[in-house]
Amino acid sequence: MVKNPRRAFALIEVVIAGIILAIGLGSVVSLAARALMDQQRGERAVVAAALLDELLASVLAEGPELWPKSHSPSGQCDAPWDDFQFQVNIEKAEPSAPCEVLAIITDPAGREFRCATRIALRLGDEPDPERAPSEPFDRQGYFDSKNGNSNATK
Repeated sequence: MVKNPRRAFALIEVVIAGIILAIGLGSVVSLAARALMDQQRGERAVVAAALLDELLASVLAEGPELWPKSHSPSGQCDAPWDDFQFQVNIEKAEPSAPCEVLAIITDPAGREFRCATRIALRLGDEPDPERAPSEPFDRQGYFDSKNGNSNATK
C-alpha cells in the first residue's frame, strides 16, 4: 500500500520522462549517423567529379585518337584514389565530326558517375602557342611593393 500517492505519481513522471529522453537521444544519434553517411557519400561524389574532369581533360589534351594508344581504357585510378575504378569509351567519328567520349567513375560503394561529351580530333601537329609574357616580370619587386618592403635586401 502506498502511503503517499504524490511520490508514486512523481516516480511515474520520472519513468515517462526517461522514456521520452531515450527516444529523443536515439533520434539524435540516428540523425547524426545518417548525416555522417550523407557527408561521406558527398565526399565520394566530389572526388568522382574531379576524377571525371581529370580523365576528360587528359583525353582533350592528348586528343581522342592518341589517348587510347598511351592509356588503358579502364582500370584503377592512381593513388590516393586507387579504390575508385575508371572506364573511358571513345567512339571514333568521321574526320570532320567530333568523337563521342564517355567517362565513367565507380566509387568504392559501387555507385557510377558518368560524363559524356564530344571532343574534336586534333588536326595536324600545330605547336603549342608561346605562353611567355612579352616583357620580363619582376616577381620579387612586385611582391615587395605589395607588402610595403620597398627597400628589401637581396
